[in-house]
Amino acid sequence: MTTTTWNTARPWRGIMVATALPLRDDLSVDYDAYADHVRRLLDNGCDGVVPNGSLGEYQTLTDEERARVVRTAVEVAGGARVMPGVSAYGSAEARRWAEQAAEEGCGSVLLLPPNAYRADESAVRAHYAEVARAGVPVVAYNNPTDTKVDLTPGMLGRLHQDGSVVAVKEFTGDVRRAYEIAELAPELDLLIGADDVLLELAVAGAVGWIAGYPNAFPASCSTLYHAAVAGDLATALPLYKSLHSLLRWDSKTEFVQSIKLSMDIVGRPGGPTRPPRFPLTGETEAGVRAATEKAVADGHR
Repeated sequence: MTTTTWNTARPWRGIMVATALPLRDDLSVDYDAYADHVRRLLDNGCDGVVPNGSLGEYQTLTDEERARVVRTAVEVAGGARVMPGVSAYGSAEARRWAEQAAEEGCGSVLLLPPNAYRADESAVRAHYAEVARAGVPVVAYNNPTDTKVDLTPGMLGRLHQDGSVVAVKEFTGDVRRAYEIAELAPELDLLIGADDVLLELAVAGAVGWIAGYPNAFPASCSTLYHAAVAGDLATALPLYKSLHSLLRWDSKTEFVQSIKLSMDIVGRPGGPTRPPRFPLTGETEAGVRAATEKAVADGHR
């Protein structure tokens, strides 16, 4: 078991795992398996969980399922260690999910920009301000590939100045942004948003990781993260090189299926994905399987 260094004052820091959601063969949610999964992550050095993110297939869940997933995570981890994804097409709906998180005692929430259309800055700032009114600290999620809205360092600085966000999950892969964000908004926490730039962003000053592959290899990923943020490159760099062929699948279109396949291979129930996501086939499946088996052979767990 790896010791965590969880920050009670800023509970969005540390390793917050964007949890995959175990599904049964009939595609119903296996809440008992999910509870066990959350417990296992915490027992292996992770600091908290992020239910209902993209990896948790929130777009395919009913309102009842989405609410119950959050409650299940809170029952296991305690509210402060849970950062629900509250993204939605409308700002009012996103705020309602943030209010549910507040009712459950969650320590923070994760929010994409408006994703129903390519919003301009005024709409983005209004969206984050509306959700922040729920009273839970908001972590912005910058993923312009999927949302077509780029939370540039300048915009993040203004969102932080507005009092709307406390941190950003930075997914672009452009590590240069870390330094500009630090210059423009030094009190805004930078969180690693893509597994395959973990070391680079940790060196650049990231204070957390909203992570994908700890779903399959929590202990090794915890060791890697803590070494990276401590500047212990003698430990971090060999681990990073060993895991990188696996970590890069977190940044690909098929990341949900990939991480669930890796979980199944190592004996952590991931299960199928809901349509429109279908099981991996061909070269993609072979690539994920080979990278996972290499990680197992290298002793990762």
